Amino acid sequence: MISNINPILIQTDFLTIRWYGLFLGIGIMITSWIIIKLFKREGLEEDLALSLIIYLFIGGIIGARLGHILFYEIGYYLTYPIEVFFINHGGLSSHGLTLGLLISFALFVKIKKINWKQVLDLVVIPIPILIIFIRLGNFFNSEIVGRATDLPWAISYPLYELNPIPRHPSQIYEILLALLIFIIIFLTYQKKILKQIQNDNKKTLFIFHLFLLLYFSSRFLIEFTKEFQTLSPDFILTMGQLLSLPFIIWSSVWFLKNK
Repeated sequence: MISNINPILIQTDFLTIRWYGLFLGIGIMITSWIIIKLFKREGLEEDLALSLIIYLFIGGIIGARLGHILFYEIGYYLTYPIEVFFINHGGLSSHGLTLGLLISFALFVKIKKINWKQVLDLVVIPIPILIIFIRLGNFFNSEIVGRATDLPWAISYPLYELNPIPRHPSQIYEILLALLIFIIIFLTYQKKILKQIQNDNKKTLFIFHLFLLLYFSSRFLIEFTKEFQTLSPDFILTMGQLLSLPFIIWSSVWFLKNK
């Protein structure tokens, strides 16, 4: 199969809309809508949800941008520092996004003085939906491609390289896994397992840590199919795997301590 999708959806003299931007916007809207619904269901104020979404949006974008700069292309941005501000040129990191979301959430909690454990378990539920739309954008951009393979579902990306070769559709792998993770953590919440767990204060934040473990473990495995970024192919792990390890270790230790 060949992915020869034009990454630009609409282009005029005054306006350029890219598929990535469209998918990112849709992902943010759906994620925000789910957060508001969950807050209402748990008897929390809608205004609180809206305020939190603004914090998370700003912190997430800043974290994703800085994460990409620091983890993947620090040399380029030191040479061209003005490019830091041109997000439309590409360059967002999911690990940086996670850190940005956590930092902005911590700031929000400090200002609003809320039950942060209950809220964090709710906020994390729709995050896999956002990941799905981000990876759709990556696929339409012919970026974050997989390594060469001869599997029957391999895809070549003419926009990625002059002489395209069949590669793992790693973006599609992540989309499918993110969907599975969303189903798992939503059912965990829907079946009232969360409420049962929260009766034991030791096990509050169960869904938060479940998300960390499932997402970053799957991300670690998918990295074996991705083209190398930043680090040499001779290195045993990719940058994405190294950045995923702290989240995997943290969540694993939490589950061991709270089993």
